[in-house]
Amino acid sequence: MILPGATLGVLGGGQLGRMFALRARVMGYGVAVLDPDPRCPAGQVADCHVRAEYTDPEALDRLATSCAAVTTEFENVPAEALERLARSVPVRPAAQAVALAQDRIAEKSFLASGGFATAPFRPVRDEATLREALATVRLPALLKTSRLGYDGKGQALVTHPEDGQAAFERLGRVPCVLEERLELEHELSVVLARGTDGAVVPFPVGENRHQDGILESTVVPARLPESVAAQARELAGTVATALKYVGVLGVELFVAGGGRLFVNELAPRPHNTGHWTLDACTTDQFEQQVRALCGLPLAMPRLLSPVAMVNLLGDLWSNGLPRWIEAFRRPGVRLHLYGKAEARPGRKMGHLNCLAADPDRALALGLEARDALRAT
Repeated sequence: MILPGATLGVLGGGQLGRMFALRARVMGYGVAVLDPDPRCPAGQVADCHVRAEYTDPEALDRLATSCAAVTTEFENVPAEALERLARSVPVRPAAQAVALAQDRIAEKSFLASGGFATAPFRPVRDEATLREALATVRLPALLKTSRLGYDGKGQALVTHPEDGQAAFERLGRVPCVLEERLELEHELSVVLARGTDGAVVPFPVGENRHQDGILESTVVPARLPESVAAQARELAGTVATALKYVGVLGVELFVAGGGRLFVNELAPRPHNTGHWTLDACTTDQFEQQVRALCGLPLAMPRLLSPVAMVNLLGDLWSNGLPRWIEAFRRPGVRLHLYGKAEARPGRKMGHLNCLAADPDRALALGLEARDALRAT
């Protein structure tokens, strides 16, 4: 076990790294961040900010020498960087798990081989496999790039077979998956932690809503039968165990086909849909990340209040600085800002956690508060 007083390393300096660093420091750990951006959010609060590319061998060796263990805050860190670090220091999650989540073809193939239900899909690598996929997958479907797609980017809707070639061209003819577009009843996520001893501890299930492919809100507890929520927690834990995962994992799920659960994606890190844990739970997802990384016993989280997490995107800055007083004047609203220097449309700049007597009221409060922030 790695105890307070040690220094923990994190690859990536975004908001997830920032929240990890803040929690780790509260728990008594030092934090070193590796990120090339001199103004990255995590670097602002870390004890040490190594400003270098993720593949810089000298920077990686410096991180390994100064840290007792290393984690990552985003899934697209080069797997070879994690492998180099792992030769000298514990790295959790392991490079293999992160590499799997970087590639939709690999990820969906892993899920299918393990017997986990996903939307029907076929890999697309060239014109021949595109034709095969179009003949096999029921339309409408989504053509998604196998790597680097997020927040609705890197995908195209295919409604007719003749749309497939044009979509493939628009996506740059890179490897893709063609995936049937399910008629969704709910979008869910389970954020969980799995320890070095194999113990799996899930947080309550979140119910998610997206707008233009970007997460808008997460409501907890999810407004669905407890039997479905229990199945979702069990399914997510089984996936984590099959992956031999150690760390915090986000498992995105669809409910479709009359209550059936389908695994959509895996995120090998704390998850946007878990930010509500910062204010409405006895333990947040970043404390669990520290615990799993350090080989400590995992905490047993308990929901303190119904809550809605609402993302604050850069669009709110379009008419000037948001009216922050509108968040502070509303009871039950907690404001979290990420320290990003530049607001851009669609960029996640912060979030609101809104606590209320029930999930519906929490969501209504969150959306009202977010809309009131916009300068007129």
